[in-house]
Amino acid sequence: MPLLPAAEPLTVMGAGLVGSLLSLYLARRGHPVQVFERRADPRRAGFQEGRSINLALSDRGWRALEGVGVTDDIRQVGIPMTGRVMHDVQGNLTRQPYGQDGQAIYSVNRGHLNRRLLDLAEAQPNVRLQFGQQCLGIDLKKQALHLLDTATQQEHTAPYTRLFGTDGAFSAVRGALQRQERFDYSQDYLDYGYKELTLVAGPGGSWQLEKNALHIWPRGQYLMIALPNLDGSFNGTLFFPYEGAESFAALQTPADVTAFFNRVFPDAVPLMPDLEQEFFEHPTGSLVTIRCFPWKFDDDVLLLGDASHAIVPFYGQGMNAGFEDCSVLNELLDQHGDAAWATIFAEFQQQRKPNTDAMADLAVYNFVEMRDRVADPRFLLQKKIEAKISAQYPGRWTPLYSQVTFSHTPYAQAWAAGQRQDAIMARLMPHIQAEADYDRPDVQALVEQEMAARP
Repeated sequence: MPLLPAAEPLTVMGAGLVGSLLSLYLARRGHPVQVFERRADPRRAGFQEGRSINLALSDRGWRALEGVGVTDDIRQVGIPMTGRVMHDVQGNLTRQPYGQDGQAIYSVNRGHLNRRLLDLAEAQPNVRLQFGQQCLGIDLKKQALHLLDTATQQEHTAPYTRLFGTDGAFSAVRGALQRQERFDYSQDYLDYGYKELTLVAGPGGSWQLEKNALHIWPRGQYLMIALPNLDGSFNGTLFFPYEGAESFAALQTPADVTAFFNRVFPDAVPLMPDLEQEFFEHPTGSLVTIRCFPWKFDDDVLLLGDASHAIVPFYGQGMNAGFEDCSVLNELLDQHGDAAWATIFAEFQQQRKPNTDAMADLAVYNFVEMRDRVADPRFLLQKKIEAKISAQYPGRWTPLYSQVTFSHTPYAQAWAAGQRQDAIMARLMPHIQAEADYDRPDVQALVEQEMAARP
């Protein structure tokens, strides 16, 4: 990629996953990039990780990382997961592959990934990272940031030419845009919170559950999941109602917690020696969907990642969607050139907004699926039948999960196709009681009829 001899200086607010990747993209185009981050440097001793929840890196994220040539670096800190393993109350296991042979999503630790991207960004001679810089306000007309140095408690201002807001779901940059006229904003919280818990490694750092899988304990109104770590442990997350008979509010004592887990997640309890301590020491996180528009202010400011489209984590696409923002922006820069900011910002939000709205809907949809349906034998049978249709009609039927996770099909297009497929399966499944029924002539005739009628 040719460097620009007098490239415009750019400012990124937020050095999390999306901000650090974006700074890499912009720096590789030759721009001087200044990055401000509210937190302390996560690579320094004594840093307290805010969110340690493991993330699922899939094709969209890999494509964005490939765009700056860092996939090999990141694969060193990821574990491939080729499917889900469901645990019922008796400890029986059911496996459901995510895609075809060789397809996997990768469990990556948020902190490891962020630190690696920061190292790579800092290695760029034209990137300057500044930590401990809290944004107190933005003067959009004067193009100036009002910052607080959290170490010295000194307030100061910093000018910007172009500002990219990658400062997360509770973005200070978006907060400034929200004070403009005709700015739409909504936030929707689930009645569920989440709590992170540890399933420990076995002797010698061995994995005590299947390593290359995402483990799910679906229990109807709530669920627990666990993703593997490199040290043999699993990062567990309980998604649980705030209120009710079985809820965070109902578990008030260590004895309450132990009794509940022994009753509901009995096969996990032996792997959780610190359960009581972690349950009360670890914070309860909230689950929010944030939508807003516009994502830009003139051609000076642009929101990306959670700042513009925070979603709940049940499709594993929050990070991937944010990374895809970076690669889409880079493609628009390739298409229009590094000076056509007004065109680029307008096209970026027009292209991404419908897709991230669709992804927000998909994430809530998948919450219900993971919580309720993955334990249902009829649902598991339907997934097997969908796989058979996909094999019989290659290129004409791609399961919704595969479209979202293992392709670059726009999210809105995948969601629309998935809804059409759901309607077809609702008509087919009453005729199918076992996997072998798929090969019956009458069922094959129905499948052929449905496929012929598809647009």
